[in-house]
Amino acid sequence: MKSKGLWRLIAVMLVLAVVFTSCGPQKEMVGGFEIPTVDKDKFNVAMVLIGPHDDGGWSQAHYEGLLYIEENVPNTHVAYVENVPEGADSEQIFRSLARKGFDLILGTSFGFMDPMEIVATEFPDSYFIHLTGIKSNTTNFGNLMGAMENMKYLAGMLAGARAKQDGETKLGYMATFPIPEELRLGNAIALGMKKTCPECTMDVRWLNTWHDPIIEKEAAASLFDAGAYVVFTGADTPAVADVAQEKGKWGVTYDWYGSCKVERCLTAPYWVWGPEYARITEGIIAGTYVPGWDYFDAETGALGLFGFMEGQELTTGVKDLDPAVIQEVRDLLAKMEKGEFTRFDVFSGPINDSKGNVVVPAGEKLEQIDLDAFPEYGLGCKYCMKWWAEGITAELPE
Repeated sequence: MKSKGLWRLIAVMLVLAVVFTSCGPQKEMVGGFEIPTVDKDKFNVAMVLIGPHDDGGWSQAHYEGLLYIEENVPNTHVAYVENVPEGADSEQIFRSLARKGFDLILGTSFGFMDPMEIVATEFPDSYFIHLTGIKSNTTNFGNLMGAMENMKYLAGMLAGARAKQDGETKLGYMATFPIPEELRLGNAIALGMKKTCPECTMDVRWLNTWHDPIIEKEAAASLFDAGAYVVFTGADTPAVADVAQEKGKWGVTYDWYGSCKVERCLTAPYWVWGPEYARITEGIIAGTYVPGWDYFDAETGALGLFGFMEGQELTTGVKDLDPAVIQEVRDLLAKMEKGEFTRFDVFSGPINDSKGNVVVPAGEKLEQIDLDAFPEYGLGCKYCMKWWAEGITAELPE
C-alpha cells in the first residue's frame, strides 16, 4: 500500500509540473536562437549581432551602444541576439523580433541588409536600421554608417611613420570582404601611409569573414611573415595585435577602444555608437527621425583614435615617433572634430590608383555615392571606389 501511495504522489507531482510549466513563460526559439521578449510599457530596441557581444571589437562596440540607449533614453527596453549569420538565416530572426513587437531593430552587419529590407516591408510599424550597407526605403528601413576612413587615415599616418623610423617599408591590411566599405578603409590607410612614408607599400589578405579569431591570426601571421612591419585589421577581434606581440612587430586593431591592450598594438580606430543610437531612438520616439542614408562624421564624437582621445595616453609604439608627425595627427584630429576636415577631404585629388592611373583628378573630391558604390550597382557614382590606391600591391578580387 505504501508503494501505491508513493507512486500516486509522484504521478500528481509530475502532472503539476507539466501544468505549471505550460502556464509559465515559454522561450521562443528560432533556428537555435532565443528570441527576447518586449516590455509592453516601454519603447523596445533589439540588436542583431554578427558575433558575440563581448568579442573585443565590432560587436562589443555596438553592444555598449545598445546599453547606452537604455541608460540615456527614458522609458526604453533593450535586448540582443548574438552570433547570427548573415544572409537568409538572419531573415527569420528579424521577422521574429518584429512579430514580438520590437519598435526599433538594429542589424549590425553588411549581410543583414537584404533580409532586413524584406522584413521591413512586412512590418511597417517597426523601424529597421542597417549598419554599413547602401539601402533604404526612406520610411521604416534606413542605413547608418560613419566616417571611419578619417581615423584609418590618421592611423595610416602613424603606421607609415613607425615603419619609416624603424627602417621598414612594408605594411599589411587584413580585409574582410570585397565591398566598398573595405576598399575605402584600405585606401584611407594607404593614403595616410604615403603621407608619412612615401616609399612604403601595403599588401592585402582577404579573410572572407567578419569574425573568426583563428583565420584572423593566420592572415596576420602570413602578412608579418611576408615582410609587413605594421598590419591593420578590418575584422572584429584584436587577433592582429596578439600576433604582432608574438612577432615583435606592430598591429593596429579596430572597432572598440578596449581592443588595443597589448604593448605591440600601435593604435586602434574605434567607434562610439551610443550617442548616435540614442539620437536615432529619440528621433523615432518623437516622430522626427526619417530613415535614409545616415552617415555621420567625426564632429559627432562617435569616432575615436586610441591614444589620442581625451584621457588617453599615447601607446608605446607612438610616443617615440617624430613629434612633428604626432602633432600633425593631433591637428588633423582636432580639425575633424570641428567638422573642418571630413571624409571627403581624405579622398581629395589628385589620387592615383595602384596601376598609376589618375582616379580622382586634382581639385576634385569623392562624393558619398563614390564611397558607397561600385559601378555595377547602377547608382551613378563618378569616381566609384573600385580601385586600390597607389602603394597597395594587391589585386582586386573578381
